Amino acid sequence: MSQNLELATRLLHADDEAHSEVNVAPAISVSTTFRAPGPVKLEYPDEPDVTSPQRHIYSRYTTPISTRVEKVLSALLGGHAITYASGIAATYSALVHLNPKRLAIRDGYHGVHVSIDVYKKAKPELEIIDIDDEFKAGDLCWVETPLNPTGEARNLKYYAEKVHAVGGRLIVDSTFAPPPIQDPFAWGADVVLHSGYELQGPNISEVIRIYYVECLRTLELRATRQAENGAALAQWLHRVSQTPAGQSWDGVRGGSIKHVWHATLQGQKDQGWIKKQMPGGGPACFSFMLDDPNEARVLPYMLKLFTPATSLGGVESLIEQRYLSDAGADKRLIRLSVGLENLEDLKEDLRQALNGVPAKVKARL
Repeated sequence: MSQNLELATRLLHADDEAHSEVNVAPAISVSTTFRAPGPVKLEYPDEPDVTSPQRHIYSRYTTPISTRVEKVLSALLGGHAITYASGIAATYSALVHLNPKRLAIRDGYHGVHVSIDVYKKAKPELEIIDIDDEFKAGDLCWVETPLNPTGEARNLKYYAEKVHAVGGRLIVDSTFAPPPIQDPFAWGADVVLHSGYELQGPNISEVIRIYYVECLRTLELRATRQAENGAALAQWLHRVSQTPAGQSWDGVRGGSIKHVWHATLQGQKDQGWIKKQMPGGGPACFSFMLDDPNEARVLPYMLKLFTPATSLGGVESLIEQRYLSDAGADKRLIRLSVGLENLEDLKEDLRQALNGVPAKVKARL
């Protein structure tokens, strides 16, 4: 499909040529193996095209619906897309494919670091360095931006130029910024990782893939609205964090929040490249720190519109004490994934919870 078409159009029509059935919506097929054609029609291509297979053989390779999903994703991302059953599987596959001599990485999603540890069991000589160390030929620079769980941005153009100058490669985890928020390929990425969660497809089973295709159709609308909500809510919570204890701002007690992280809250000197790199707005997922770990433990359960759960990218807002899903996180850290609810309703929900949490903690103690 032509990349000259606008994103919304590509999302709706990228897979038009990938199906022959009369169904408008993707048909449900749960088969793991597919009947071979008769000998008259049987062909043996020298180089089978996995992106547009003439026939399907076994579901671990291709299926009618996985082909449609990958065609839509390829049109969406501007590169050849491959889907995996989990992000950890995708991470490991990328490492095996790129086979780096050294890996430069700092912070980010803890699951990626677990996958790297598993990879190192097969390649113990792999050296781990920091992304701001000097690079050498054969290095792989792994940049996650915006960063999980804080939502802070990193300068992709800077790291692409730095690692490419010595013959290395750049892989970008763009989980927190799906299109149209950010396009890492435009800034020099060689490989880009996205999560099925943020593109609205919880698990890539055959049945869920059907739902996944339909959800991709509305990605531009959802991602743009969620980015707007996320940035506005982060700015609002930041104002709360600047309010001293004993005072209040917009009806929220001061001293309730210690710090807020979000790409739009980074230093003024960074805002120029951040706005260019993420023209679609800041991430919908970000974090803030409370003073008291006991308050962080109770707060998620005092909210009515935020569900206490770990994940991101869904149409509903989520909240979690990050320590529950990442044992390396500070117990005071709260992560939000902002959905499509009305912004003022979300503010009011946080307002009542932040004001009421001290009494709730005191009652529990």
